[in-house]
Amino acid sequence: MKSTKNLITSFCLLLTISFAFAQDDEDQGSVIQTLTPSKLIGKGQFDIKWFNNLYTETEDLFGLGGEKRDIPRNTFFTSTLEAYTGIGNNKRWNIGAILEFRSNAVGGRKALDVFQFDGERGTARSGFTSIAPSVKFVPLKNVTNFSIQSSFFIPLVDNETEDGVFLDQNGFIWQNRFFYDYTFPGNKFQIFGEINSELNFGKEEDSFANNSLRLTPGVFFSYFPSSKFTVLALAQHSELIDLGNDFDQNFTALGGGAKYQLTKELNIEALYTNFVRGNRTGLGETFNIGLRAVF
Repeated sequence: MKSTKNLITSFCLLLTISFAFAQDDEDQGSVIQTLTPSKLIGKGQFDIKWFNNLYTETEDLFGLGGEKRDIPRNTFFTSTLEAYTGIGNNKRWNIGAILEFRSNAVGGRKALDVFQFDGERGTARSGFTSIAPSVKFVPLKNVTNFSIQSSFFIPLVDNETEDGVFLDQNGFIWQNRFFYDYTFPGNKFQIFGEINSELNFGKEEDSFANNSLRLTPGVFFSYFPSSKFTVLALAQHSELIDLGNDFDQNFTALGGGAKYQLTKELNIEALYTNFVRGNRTGLGETFNIGLRAVF
């Protein structure tokens, strides 16, 4: 619990420092308001995002009959770097790549031990785990606030689990994310929806998730006190559907966060989610922080 409080404190402190050094022009619009994930950048522009997710749990639903049980703390950290550039003259096509790094610490280790990267046998693993070529496109010419991101993840891990420590899926993932947003009159409220689909395939013995389909719809509701600052609430549900691997899973998470436009090109975001229910899953919480640059 102390580690969790330290994480919240660190995120709040970072946002406070960011606000202090940010620019003050309020009414010109900003990337966080006008360039949601639904919108694409233009030719010659670049969109780079570094997003960090820390999930930690002390309870799960793998007990007898799917009952909730207490477990030693497990923590899984994922750092994702995404980079895109616009092609063509109509802001309908972006191409790029995604790189993922993970660090996990299990068996009762502290949440922040994932940042030690010590590889202690039986309790920790870390490394680059996947890379994905990716494309984003607007399928309907006259509906610029609806887009699709299609990515093909190639695993970089040899073994999903070593010495009892899980690192990442050892299988290929074809991911398709469908984005849509709507800004209400007055530019103070915005709703953003996403449906993420992931087709997992590969040898069944290589990964628990191979030969399955994961569907994750989510909705985000944002309020803009100013064009450069937003607070938001979110709800997500994830369903792993068995396509032949004899494993299914689902969970629902609720949370919230904030985004702030530091400069014309750079913004910062912090999010928190809590897994409120599920089946054959952990019941943990996530702490997320990210930086995005568009230029």
